[in-house]
Amino acid sequence: MQALHIEPLPEWIRDLFERTAQQAGVEIIWGGELSGPALAHAAERVDALVTVMRPIDGDLIRAARALRLVQVQGRAPWAVDVEAAAAAGVPVSMLPHRGAIAVAEQTIALMLGLYRKLVPGHLGTRNADYRDLGVEPVRTTERKIAFNWLRYPDVHQLHGRVLGLVGLGGIGLEVVRRARAFDMEVLYFKRSPLPREHERMAGVRYLPLHELLAASDVVSLHAPHTEHTEHIIDSAALRAMKSDAILINTARGGLVDEAALLDALKAGRIAGAGLDVFLDEPLPEDSPLRDAPNVLFSPHVGGGTGGGQVGMARDVVANLVAAAEGRIP
Repeated sequence: MQALHIEPLPEWIRDLFERTAQQAGVEIIWGGELSGPALAHAAERVDALVTVMRPIDGDLIRAARALRLVQVQGRAPWAVDVEAAAAAGVPVSMLPHRGAIAVAEQTIALMLGLYRKLVPGHLGTRNADYRDLGVEPVRTTERKIAFNWLRYPDVHQLHGRVLGLVGLGGIGLEVVRRARAFDMEVLYFKRSPLPREHERMAGVRYLPLHELLAASDVVSLHAPHTEHTEHIIDSAALRAMKSDAILINTARGGLVDEAALLDALKAGRIAGAGLDVFLDEPLPEDSPLRDAPNVLFSPHVGGGTGGGQVGMARDVVANLVAAAEGRIP
């Protein structure tokens, strides 16, 4: 089995794929730097084409005359010309990325935790804070309850809210799938916007960063930490957000100016923040963020127990082996 992987992946992920593939007798050809005729030539004799988000179009499918499988790592809806694959009689497999799903779930969990006041509600219930509110317990029935006995005025729903994603890769796309289940409108910002057709397929709409910040009820970060994204959420960005908006960061701590975030939370310029990542990890015991109001922390567990890239490599290679043996993945 020989597979052409057309995504320009980082070297450490390529190495991981190489080791996993070699153990299974699969040869991986890397075509992430190829395009046009050179890419088509590389595809001529391969058994499988593999991608993450880079489109596999009809021309590439037709160039791969020995093709048995088109494999997508993740669920980018534009990754494959499925009509061309069907016309060629080639099956298409889309493998959800375990790590991306885990981070997306953590992202939604932080949104819900803040909107539904889960931690204050738990602590207030456990500590019997009703006693400070002049409330007495009653025996409940179907019609008789003590609704919202801690008198929270700001328990919100995600339904119908506007979600602004800063960055839209594999994790962002998994967040979009879950946000749409809450009937949220999804905006996004990235340095290279998607083609309009891809936006339509994903159910998202591009806005420049400061327009997105001003329009969003929830701002969620899903960009890599680079020189271009260092402190992309700074004091100016926080001032651009709505006063009742919340910030979620499950990407990297360096995307946020933590001092500016602390000031914004203390001043009430934004309503809250859900943070799974920090500039220094673990969050130092003397970090001023520990005393910030309306903040929900988690200890960088967005990726679950880890191993997402290893699991993806194993899943892809298992599908390639299945195709080589004449089994449909």
